[in-house]
Amino acid sequence: MSILEKVKALVHHEAPGAPLELDDIQATVLFDRPDPYFGTHVLLRFDSAAGGRALLGSLAPHVRSAADARDNTEAWIAVALSHAGLRALALDEALLASFPAAFSAGMAARADRLQDTGPNAPETWEAPFAGGQVHLAVSIFAPDEASWQAAMATAREQFASMRDVTVLASHDFGAQPDSRNAFGYRDNISNPAIEGGTADTWPGQGRPIKAGEFILGYPGEAGVPLAQPGTESEPLGRNGSYVVLRKYHTDVAGFNRFLREHGGDADGQELLAAKLVGRWRSGAPLTLAPERDDAALGKDRQRNNDFTYEDDQEGLKVPHGCHMRRMNPRDSKLAILTDVNLHRLSRRSTTFGPPYDPNLLEDDGAERGLFFIGLSAKAAETMEFMQQEWINHGNFIDLGEERDPLVGQQPDGATFTLPERPVRRRIHGIHSFCTLRGGEYLFMPGLRALRRLGGLDG
Repeated sequence: MSILEKVKALVHHEAPGAPLELDDIQATVLFDRPDPYFGTHVLLRFDSAAGGRALLGSLAPHVRSAADARDNTEAWIAVALSHAGLRALALDEALLASFPAAFSAGMAARADRLQDTGPNAPETWEAPFAGGQVHLAVSIFAPDEASWQAAMATAREQFASMRDVTVLASHDFGAQPDSRNAFGYRDNISNPAIEGGTADTWPGQGRPIKAGEFILGYPGEAGVPLAQPGTESEPLGRNGSYVVLRKYHTDVAGFNRFLREHGGDADGQELLAAKLVGRWRSGAPLTLAPERDDAALGKDRQRNNDFTYEDDQEGLKVPHGCHMRRMNPRDSKLAILTDVNLHRLSRRSTTFGPPYDPNLLEDDGAERGLFFIGLSAKAAETMEFMQQEWINHGNFIDLGEERDPLVGQQPDGATFTLPERPVRRRIHGIHSFCTLRGGEYLFMPGLRALRRLGGLDG
């Protein structure tokens, strides 16, 4: 065992930290969305500090805590604010200055670090993202349509009764067969386990990651808590988390054409689709089903994430550059030494638009895509690292300039490498299948902090 491995082992096996204050943590931080799921994202602007505080005060009693979210059988509301939203509440400058630089600047201002250029540049974003107007994001998650509509009715009542608050946009999501995304893949299978959390854990998640990597106020992997925003008189950070919100349009027709052009017959096309992602559309991982899909495996939570890359270091089953292996390299041997657990996000992504149609070959004008939602105690830093190193580059896996085949922005002449024997195969002409329509960095406060922001007792 190397010195680095010994040090990491000591850190990883230290005594657990203080119990999590579940009643003060928003449910979305620790619990996956339901499966199946329905919901709506609502984006709002505060037109006065009083209006913003009044809205937060009215929403706070309806925001579900992690202590009440165990069974995922009821709808819940989650809220998160941008730095512009906090400023619109007329908070003290010292408090505003205590937030991290990336969050304070906002996602559009960090476009260079996120490599959001060309079609992904902020100048191309949809309203309301383009103008930095988003002050508050309210998300409603529900396991069925009836509870979703009931939760939406509650939310609409709160919005309608507020003065000096503007609803900028409302986006419904979910209701896809088998919770699949716009490309037809079962989604949201692999998420990190968080130490001290009470959500179900599944084989293959690996050891629980220190809570401080996801929730402010607790020790992280380095053994100490990350810096928290707030002041002595206004402690806003504890039990909060940061959120990356990115809305993507998906080019399903272009994806289907690419498979037909390079995959051969129907079986070959599905195999190529699996190689691009690392899983078959059912969710079955290529590590466990390398030659053909296995639908029963794909929907079995006890098995569909229970694997490593120990016996596939060459990438013959799962290409090094596929989407899944880039986003979580697990025990892959990387060309650039990286502690994968320091670069994880809890994903709460949601799909919108019509179900996947394998016969769609021309753009039908429908709005379809994904709201990528990732949470951690350093979400902006993690997202910028992933965009620079894992999504839009390949050095860490010895693939040079090759990019993520699903969400990377592909330059002209881009390739995707399939390790094969005796010689690897490179597929030319891969292009961008996801285009960014907008996004923002958000802060998801603990419930006591949310009540204080809303003018209620903490």
